[in-house]
Amino acid sequence: MSYGNQPGDTGGYGAQPPGGGYGPPPGDGGYPPPGGYPPPGGYGAMPTPPNNHLVMAIITTVLCCLPLGVVSIVYATQVNSKWAMGDYQGAQAASESAKKWWLASMITAAVLFVLYIVLVVVLGVFSASVSNSSY
Repeated sequence: MSYGNQPGDTGGYGAQPPGGGYGPPPGDGGYPPPGGYPPPGGYGAMPTPPNNHLVMAIITTVLCCLPLGVVSIVYATQVNSKWAMGDYQGAQAASESAKKWWLASMITAAVLFVLYIVLVVVLGVFSASVSNSSY
């Protein structure tokens, strides 16, 4: 019994595949970057990270609705760190969540402002009608 290449052997262990060797691995070793998924657009040039919406998160926290703005700030601060670790889909999801929460904060503040104006007008009309009827 003998091992290795035998006359007439067409492959198997120890034999080179037809057409030459295996060749070098493609690109940068053929391994994806950490984080699981390639950046949007493939393995070519690195795209820019998604917008983290941190400025709007801070503005809406200060001027609009504090609890929703804080949630937006938390997501906004995760965008760049996830991008740096290679978690491109996680960075995109955090960016979308930050935008969703600062928009919710702004809409909540607008609704509360309109309700406040309606309350002031209704109370003004009611107080005027009570004061006129008592004379």
